[in-house]
Amino acid sequence: MNKAQTLEITLNRPEVRNAMSLSMVRELRQALAHAESTAGSAHATRVVVLRGAGGHFCAGGDLKDMAAAHQRAAQAEGGADPIAEVNAEFGHLCAAFAATPLAVVAVLEGTVMGGGLGLACVADVTIATETARFRLPETSLGVVPAQIAPFLVERLGYSQAKRLAVTGGRLDAAQALAIGLVHQQVPTTDVDSAVQAVLADILACAPEALAATKTLMAKARWNTPAALIDEAAAVFSRAVQGPEGQEGTSAFLQKRKPTWVPA
Repeated sequence: MNKAQTLEITLNRPEVRNAMSLSMVRELRQALAHAESTAGSAHATRVVVLRGAGGHFCAGGDLKDMAAAHQRAAQAEGGADPIAEVNAEFGHLCAAFAATPLAVVAVLEGTVMGGGLGLACVADVTIATETARFRLPETSLGVVPAQIAPFLVERLGYSQAKRLAVTGGRLDAAQALAIGLVHQQVPTTDVDSAVQAVLADILACAPEALAATKTLMAKARWNTPAALIDEAAAVFSRAVQGPEGQEGTSAFLQKRKPTWVPA
């Protein structure tokens, strides 16, 4: 596997089950932006893999940051809302990963809670081990899964997302697989080989075609198929006539792998 084309990002605060501090949120956005900036280079990143350290994915937001925002809000006299600002930072993170032209794979182990659940929902491919435990605790704590809610609805549909929200949802890996929250469940001992298999499949796809497909699918969420006919046709024509389309066709006819597939 060509590791130069894959960026693995590890949420590395195992002492708090990788709860996301404001600093971590910003670092994740910076890492993604840097990966996106490599497009077209000889060492372009094509896939981002998100994992957590210490046997857990992510326990949600860091309570210390929220406490500090509460304190600033109590001292503020009008103007910006510090609590809303912290919450919006996480929303921008999820939106950035949801909109990236790169493929995103999330490896879910142990705690996948609150914001961690939201981050899992924006990944293109999610692989969970049998240790994964999912929780949407916000409403049971008297708060709202504000930034997570849109991505839950998108991943699960309105009915399942609403069920989780009104019950303070708890799911094990098998239940998460059954409702489509994750795409694959594997034993912990097999997770690395499962990730490598998914990466091989992704890297066998042309990077520009993959990015264009993700963009078109994102638009399809808010438009009728008929409204996208002309745009989709133009996207298809550019792909067919472009370097990837020509290379893919030539490789097929010559019974070889296209040049974008790692050796």
